[in-house]
Amino acid sequence: MSEVEATLDAYRSRLAGGGNSSPFLNPTPDQGGRYEKPIATAHNEGLPIIDISAYLDAESTEESRQTTAKAINAACVNYGFFYLTGHGIPVPILDQVISLARDFFALPLEEKNKIKRFDAGGPEGGDGARGYQGLGENVTGGLQDMQEAVDWYREWPADKKDLKDGRVKTLQGPNLWPAVPQNLTPVYTDYISRVQRIGKALVHAMGAALELGAPIAGANKATQDENIFVRNCEDSFWVMRMINYPPLAATHTPHSTTASTSGKSESEADAESFSCGAHTDYGCVTLLHTDATPGALHVRLKDGTWLAADPVPGAFVVNIGDMIERWTNGLWKSTLHRVIHRGEAARVSVPFFYEPNFEAMVKPLAKCVQRSGGKEMHAGSTYGEHLQTKVFSNFYYSKRTDW
Repeated sequence: MSEVEATLDAYRSRLAGGGNSSPFLNPTPDQGGRYEKPIATAHNEGLPIIDISAYLDAESTEESRQTTAKAINAACVNYGFFYLTGHGIPVPILDQVISLARDFFALPLEEKNKIKRFDAGGPEGGDGARGYQGLGENVTGGLQDMQEAVDWYREWPADKKDLKDGRVKTLQGPNLWPAVPQNLTPVYTDYISRVQRIGKALVHAMGAALELGAPIAGANKATQDENIFVRNCEDSFWVMRMINYPPLAATHTPHSTTASTSGKSESEADAESFSCGAHTDYGCVTLLHTDATPGALHVRLKDGTWLAADPVPGAFVVNIGDMIERWTNGLWKSTLHRVIHRGEAARVSVPFFYEPNFEAMVKPLAKCVQRSGGKEMHAGSTYGEHLQTKVFSNFYYSKRTDW
């Protein structure tokens, strides 16, 4: 029995009752084969499992927090991916989130299109981002993804909406919630509140993991102590997706939005047929909740091999995004991952992206620059600027990039 299997076997009874806190799930970074030969160990044992409860419990000891922080640093240096437990969301709620998503995607297309995403600036009143996207509408690396999805974002402040000819601009529209299933909206609204709390605890732990120093009195958003991520995510411009991946046909080839797919690299050929092409996430941290489907999500390790990041019951799959790579000046790298789902039934996932504030300035931290050789990898920009460049390239049918 592997280390992960043994740990999970002891942990399942706690998960069943919603009790996710368990200190023995913290890997100790400076002991054991996982951190001596991380790539080989990942193939044999899977990604690290880290318990975040010490950063959610105000009574936790400094020692327990340091154990968690060190584990996060090791996981981010070696992989950029890990499993997160100890988050406190009961398993029945997690199950309901998946069940409601499955119920929505089972609806007729006519019903799903009642909350359809439309380009900003058009007569339909869309904002280019929020709402339902049908199969093939989402694009990764110039190719259509074989998925359907719904996107929700943090609501744009009413006093900051920039109307143009009476129409909302990109990202500034309201979230579109389905009328069916009837309880999806209240369940998901509650879930968003819960997972935001986890995101805040996680980025706090990440600041501690980088040894940025104790919180400084009177700090502002530019102060580089262990709470810098917390302050720059306090109005997180979060994103949540609800995704349905139908099984791919063995012969399916995605349609290219570029001129040609000839002369493909080995990695491109490997992903000839995919549900979501290889990409990095462009924000802060992703907390992925998915159904039990194995073999679909693949993480690219540093040696160029792909590792299946199969679901762990009751745990989130967490990965860091481009903004964390930029803040850490590349000490922690945003990791390529993809979805190739060839199972018998549809796969459902609900990723939550805990992002910086829209106007947060993201640039390399001084201590990280020093540790990585003294040269900044990026001059810095706001998260909102980065996000908008991504939104404009995310959808196959999008025509407007000026709205």
